[in-house]
Amino acid sequence: MIEVTATPAAPGDLSELLRLYRLLEVEMVAIKPVWRLTEGLAEPAADALADALGDAATDVLVGRIDGVPVGFLIGQRAGLLPQADERRMAVIRYLFTETAAREVGVADALVERFLAEQHERGIMLFDAHVSPGHRLAKNFFESNGFTARHIVMHREDE
Repeated sequence: MIEVTATPAAPGDLSELLRLYRLLEVEMVAIKPVWRLTEGLAEPAADALADALGDAATDVLVGRIDGVPVGFLIGQRAGLLPQADERRMAVIRYLFTETAAREVGVADALVERFLAEQHERGIMLFDAHVSPGHRLAKNFFESNGFTARHIVMHREDE
């Protein structure tokens, strides 16, 4: 039986986080070439990941199978407009699992841990970033109770 875990990332996880992020980047650029310029991490990505690890409003989780890192989640907490009566929202910015490790519960474990930690902070509103054309990600989030609330249209001219 495999053991799937989702735990907070530590500075020692940085090289694995960068490796996993680069795999995510390849997957996303194949779907939407502009992704690395608009939704990806600022370069150098290693510095952006290190900053995320040190940011109190950001959670970085590592998903593991039998102790081996195979996925990650980066989520952030943000305030809303003044009329939200100080309610906050948590946003899943990045969720990735290596292809060979999909469909065994790693992404579920990451999302469950993230949501539970946000609930402990009193946060009950959640967004997740999903690119159009990434049907598996859309289906995954829908199976976890998310629905589309915003679509960004894009055009690229030469």
